[in-house]
Amino acid sequence: MENKHHNHIDSLYMRESLLDKNVMALGEDSPTFKMLPYVHIVKIGASSFIDKGREATYPVVDKMREILKKEKLVISTGGGARSKHLFSVGLDLGMPTGVLAQLAGEDALGNAHILGTLLSPEGVIAIPPESIGHLLPLFLQAAPGVIYAGMPPYSIWEHPSKKGNIPSHRTDAGAIILAETFGFKTVTLVKDVDGLYDKDPKEFKDARFIDKININELEKMNLKTLPFNRIVIDILKNNRSCTHFQVVNGNNPDLIEDSINGKHVGTIIHNDLYEG
Repeated sequence: MENKHHNHIDSLYMRESLLDKNVMALGEDSPTFKMLPYVHIVKIGASSFIDKGREATYPVVDKMREILKKEKLVISTGGGARSKHLFSVGLDLGMPTGVLAQLAGEDALGNAHILGTLLSPEGVIAIPPESIGHLLPLFLQAAPGVIYAGMPPYSIWEHPSKKGNIPSHRTDAGAIILAETFGFKTVTLVKDVDGLYDKDPKEFKDARFIDKININELEKMNLKTLPFNRIVIDILKNNRSCTHFQVVNGNNPDLIEDSINGKHVGTIIHNDLYEG
């Protein structure tokens, strides 16, 4: 005999299309669980420090050692000069965006291993991209911090860029995306400039420093150059957990610790949900 009683899942979305804007908007008020709200992420620019060798890199690493005694850290880095060379060769050979993203991730992982070697006495190691999503909470229970290649692992699924073929989602974007997912306490991008300017301070002496700005205002300014990946503008606008980040000058390593402690020592870029 046919069973006339069917089991149904009582769900808000069961009979709705997830392509409908009104249906998608129903989830906007749902709270987001923060998995690692006590963890800080620090992105160390490879071009700004690692590429410049011992003199530039060691003071930053020494400061990381101090911070790791008190705080849980996720440390991210990029490929630096090697990735720029890779992009040059790859574009000349006609490589598509996804292939360039895959290769750039390997360069970033190399620099992550360099930092991991320098910080290994503290129990900090570089972990591969395929492990960070699943095992990050476990690693942070076992060690004061971890290091990873900051390139988002879109790999060959990297989004096509609006202009050219160079991947838009690079290592600054990776830090912001990871912070949003895990609900990190702070996000600090360590560069070799004091923060955001209205034009490149290395070329223009009259460049105006911007100490704090809403991401929507920044987008309207349409600056020619930024000290972070431009795609970060689009990412931060939609973030709910990671509502802001700070750009600081790592040539003064103490500023990194100040940023982690919540001090305003560089440029704070934030979205509409930021309460600072």
